[in-house]
Amino acid sequence: MTTAPAIALVAFDIAGTTVQEGGQVYVALEDAVRALGADPTAEQIESWMGADKRAAIRGLLTASGIEADPEVIEAGFADFRARLDSAYVKQPPTPMPGVLDLFAALRARGTKVALTTGFDRTVVEQVLAAVGWDETTLDAVVCVDDVDAGRPSPAMIQRAMQLTGISDPAAVAAVGDTVRDIGAGRAAQAGLVVGVRSGETDGQALSDAGADVVIDSVADLLGVLP
Repeated sequence: MTTAPAIALVAFDIAGTTVQEGGQVYVALEDAVRALGADPTAEQIESWMGADKRAAIRGLLTASGIEADPEVIEAGFADFRARLDSAYVKQPPTPMPGVLDLFAALRARGTKVALTTGFDRTVVEQVLAAVGWDETTLDAVVCVDDVDAGRPSPAMIQRAMQLTGISDPAAVAAVGDTVRDIGAGRAAQAGLVVGVRSGETDGQALSDAGADVVIDSVADLLGVLP
């Protein structure tokens, strides 16, 4: 019987997984596309959770029959960013309970800690500043604008592997709270794909998307690692 390799890298999502921000990103996204004339359903918004936000704007506009040319998408993205900035000033993001202890425990055992996100670098820097995380907390941070494709592409996880010197995807755990997070983990052939119920997606949907295990919060992660 072949023994699964030890987990050498955990690639975490940010919003809804390691950072609590009250779903403000999706409120800002919905408000931005509504300002452009779209009328998205809750299901349509949910289907874009975890995605590149420009791609989400394009998809939501197209679903409402609105021509999503590059200028319109950029205008929508700028509006989304402004709305999110304002929301984060009023209610700054905070770390999920237990996440700092988890990061420290993982790194103490030699496991690399990376964040991957559908946010661009400017938003991520704002979030990381709010929660006080830097290179003393994390080994890598990969944003959607660092790669050619957002989730469910495996590109961000693969980039995190490159940055942390991990070559075997079987030694990677991918952790997230959306169906797209799970899809990216599966596409990357991660050795363990973990769904987290702390976001906006229910546990059954995460299991159906291909999560190997679903936990209530990242604070429970050590209990499911090989």
